[in-house]
Amino acid sequence: MNICLFGATGRVGSSILQRLLKADHQVTCLVRSPQKMAYSHPNLTLIQGDATSDYYVMEAMDSAEAVMVALGSDGTNTISQSMPLILKSMRKKQIKRLITISTAGILQSRIEPAKYRFQTSESKRKSTKAAEDHLKAYLMIRQSEMVWTIICPTYLPLGEERGHYRLEKEHLPLNGKEITTEDTAAFACEQLVDEEYIQTRVGICY
Repeated sequence: MNICLFGATGRVGSSILQRLLKADHQVTCLVRSPQKMAYSHPNLTLIQGDATSDYYVMEAMDSAEAVMVALGSDGTNTISQSMPLILKSMRKKQIKRLITISTAGILQSRIEPAKYRFQTSESKRKSTKAAEDHLKAYLMIRQSEMVWTIICPTYLPLGEERGHYRLEKEHLPLNGKEITTEDTAAFACEQLVDEEYIQTRVGICY
């Protein structure tokens, strides 16, 4: 499959990239700093550019069959700024499948069901800026016609793949504390063929 990947130099994105290449997918990555890419591969195409640029986002999607987004929350509004461009380009290229990595903060709260986790005491993060940025992107995606899955991990330490974790639609599983970047990436790649979590936010943790 031809995959367009955003955020390939990040912690989860780099793991997603390695898994896609190992599975013999063709992958095109839009990256601001190609020098951060630690390796090359015959199936890997790098495009230097910014995800907030309409031109580069469109170029990255040439011949793509699915789009995966693992952009980091870097203190800016990159995620919410890039999402309308990604959706616009997907429409022009007639691409439907969209898989994104978000945050558990945008899942529904258990203690206040009408609110998101980051808006309640369920979230332990002091700053809500990243969650607010992810929420803007989620609302755009939800209103779109895309075939989407939004993966919402809790605390994301680096770590090896364990191969077992808990999942729940729209909520974080009870008492979920963490999930490694490797297991998050593994689950994300499985969604290319799994239809169980389409049109769904899915909480993931151990």
